[in-house]
Amino acid sequence: MVASAAAANIVAALLFILSLAGLSKHETSRGGLRFGIIGMALSLGATVLLVVGDADRVLPVLLLSAAIVVGAVVGLWRARVVEMTGMPELIALLHSFVGLAAVLVGWNGHLEHTAYAVASLERIHSAEVAIGIFIGAVTFTGSIVANLKLSARINSSPLMLPGKNFLNVGALVAFAVLTAVYVVEPGVWVLAVLTALALALGWHLVASIGGGDMPVVVSMLNSYSGWAAAASGFLLDNDVLIVTGALVGSSGAYLSYIMCKAMNRSFLSVIAGGFGVEAGPGGDVDYGEHRETTAENVAELLTSAKSVIITPGYGMAVAQAQHGVAELTRRLRERGVEVRFGIHPVAGRLPGHMNVLLAEAKVPYDVVLEMDEINDDFKETSVVLVIGANDTVNPAAEDPGSPIAGMPVLTVWEAENVIVFKRSMASGYAGVQNPLFFRENTAMLFGDAKDRVNDILAAL
Repeated sequence: MVASAAAANIVAALLFILSLAGLSKHETSRGGLRFGIIGMALSLGATVLLVVGDADRVLPVLLLSAAIVVGAVVGLWRARVVEMTGMPELIALLHSFVGLAAVLVGWNGHLEHTAYAVASLERIHSAEVAIGIFIGAVTFTGSIVANLKLSARINSSPLMLPGKNFLNVGALVAFAVLTAVYVVEPGVWVLAVLTALALALGWHLVASIGGGDMPVVVSMLNSYSGWAAAASGFLLDNDVLIVTGALVGSSGAYLSYIMCKAMNRSFLSVIAGGFGVEAGPGGDVDYGEHRETTAENVAELLTSAKSVIITPGYGMAVAQAQHGVAELTRRLRERGVEVRFGIHPVAGRLPGHMNVLLAEAKVPYDVVLEMDEINDDFKETSVVLVIGANDTVNPAAEDPGSPIAGMPVLTVWEAENVIVFKRSMASGYAGVQNPLFFRENTAMLFGDAKDRVNDILAAL
């Protein structure tokens, strides 16, 4: 039975690798998701098989079965009711569960530990416990803060405590000291202090990062949750958990690095809670008067356009306007208008958010281009439709004193005409006013994006 469980775990680990490979492309993502589901089912089955194999462990079997059923029911329920716009905060919340599980596994490793005969193995076990709890606790509270920021339950502005950089570095030094003490003499009080320190550090790390960098934080926390899972795998002597955790941890770290490069951010700065970065002046600035337009005028402008670029953002997702946008794209292309999409690397609040929405609405993959592929074409574009985007098209990024200074943005203002779909003149998620709205070639189309797109379709 043990051999069968080990074989199932090996197959599960291979399926997880295939899942990650499949998820790297839109065309193969469904297949990758299926591989992941099958792998997880195999891994759970192997775990249950091991427990059932011991006839004296009736209660653990019942508890494990109940946990699987409850988790499956809650997971299916949340998957059915969550809106696409709520996916980022849901993922952040799920990361917190992984972190909490790692903390509990670590404490169990301390409380239920049987001493090794070899002293070196005893020290290795103690180090695994301390490191696992630390990573898990940081992931737990950090993910909760990310969830609260993404769901707008707390302010998205960075927390600027006096000497915040020294607090972060001091916490890491204290962790190293506490780990060394625990390895030499494992004690409950040392582990309790270490856990409290990690919980506080996780909260402070993410709270110190502004809303503009939150998509990178979600990716970073994904990496943290992977390493927390791997640490739990070492404590539980579970190979598939080690493999899965390492896959998630390394891929999440690499994705975070790519996103930081795309946003011209320091990778070390972001993962260290904005280390060395001070907030610049934000808020509203008087850029003059804005111009408003109507759906009928936009329809007339689109009819005479030679080329159109659509830059979607989180507002499109909130309004669920992707299907109307897809229909608008189809109609314009039928009229001979070249229509393409410009996707910023952090459009929305989750990597790939806009790509998933557009794929769901059956927008052809070949007209959906990344920022680097399309930024040079705005100068020769007749009309740009900015649908629910704000910070990713903000010229304030070129201002050294702005909180989003240096962040590469879609240079939509270089087009002949810019139409901005927006509910109001409020600043974006980063809390920075957008001078694009006040430029002479920009017109504001206020209201719900889905309604305004439908109005344009009707006018066409």
